[in-house]
Amino acid sequence: MAIFISLASALLFPEPVRASSALAKQNTCSGCHAPDRKVVGPSYKAIAAKYQNQPQAPVITHLSNKIRVGGGGVWGVVVMPGNSKISEADAKTLAKWILDGAP
Repeated sequence: MAIFISLASALLFPEPVRASSALAKQNTCSGCHAPDRKVVGPSYKAIAAKYQNQPQAPVITHLSNKIRVGGGGVWGVVVMPGNSKISEADAKTLAKWILDGAP
């Protein structure tokens, strides 16, 4: 009976997706970004370093907007395409994960 209750609870109240390389891959971030080297776009570590001395809340909002809408001019001439399919919550989770030193 306890197993049934645990299973039912997991199905009815799934855990939110946690930021990880899996979430980044799921949303195609790793096609252009890597943890510690430039691919098409800057590495996650370079992004974190660029914003390390700024208040985190506004930076999370800024980066999550870049993730969802896209933009250019910050890292050169290559424009980052937006990912409109990612939820605002997941974009903020990824932004925080990047700022916290995404592995």
